[in-house]
Amino acid sequence: MRTNHLRQNSCAVLAAFIWGTAFVAQSICARYVSPFTFTASRFLIATLVMGGIVALVEARQRRRGDERQPRDWKALLTAGTLCGTLLGTSTILQQAGLGGTSAGKAGFITALYIVVVPILGLFLHKKVTPLVWLGMVSAVFGLYFLCMTESFSISLSDTFVILCAIFFSVHILVVDHYDGRVNSLELSLVQLIVSTMWALLGMLIFETPDAGTIEGLRICFWPILYMGIFPSGVAYTLQILAQRDSNPTVTALLLSLESVFAAVSGALILRDQMSIREYAGCFLMMVAVVLAQLPPISLKKKEEDLSAES
Repeated sequence: MRTNHLRQNSCAVLAAFIWGTAFVAQSICARYVSPFTFTASRFLIATLVMGGIVALVEARQRRRGDERQPRDWKALLTAGTLCGTLLGTSTILQQAGLGGTSAGKAGFITALYIVVVPILGLFLHKKVTPLVWLGMVSAVFGLYFLCMTESFSISLSDTFVILCAIFFSVHILVVDHYDGRVNSLELSLVQLIVSTMWALLGMLIFETPDAGTIEGLRICFWPILYMGIFPSGVAYTLQILAQRDSNPTVTALLLSLESVFAAVSGALILRDQMSIREYAGCFLMMVAVVLAQLPPISLKKKEEDLSAES
């Protein structure tokens, strides 16, 4: 059980690392490619990659003669449709927001799902320990120090990113709801197919593909390819694996480390200088993660220990 816990946390941190380091590529694409076109392109690539992975896994299982549990098609299609709709919507909203707000502010607002997830989870009878609540407070202050470098104001672009955080929070809870009922890789594939379909539909309705669109895709070919393979295909699958039999609030806290990785990768790759304020933000984020991983304090057990000592 402890090994599974470590594996799940590792998947969440790795997903956060991929998302954080990919933020630069996403910002570059926002300059040349419209939100729906960008989202459709990255998810189409991700669908092809994940389809190949699922096919290879199934072929390996057949060669080994592994018995496969009957597939619950209704649960898979329902979960995939819900997750794909939420994921596609949040991604489009984030990309639209990046076109008119700073990367730091967008990173801070997006990562606020660490607050939205437990609040929504309360309505679903998801328990949150005091240490996790304390960790969330530390994470919010950490994200503020890390990302907010200018005065806070709400614009239309900021509103898009706020909505992105809300939709992604619901996505985390939906994945948690279907935990154990569907295969993780198959759920990832179906949600990517649905996300691609919604993005393509939006592109045809709200955007006009022309020569400029083709030129933008040509300029952003490598960033889009990277976004399709790693942040879209690999990282969202890691998120689903990380949520297997785990607390969605703790997973959200671990995923919020993407802001730390974004700041660090910017300093290392783009030579962006990190201030003392930003280092303090990274420290508070790490404190939040540590608090979320500590075992809950049992007041009853503590009273029993005090009684035994007396």
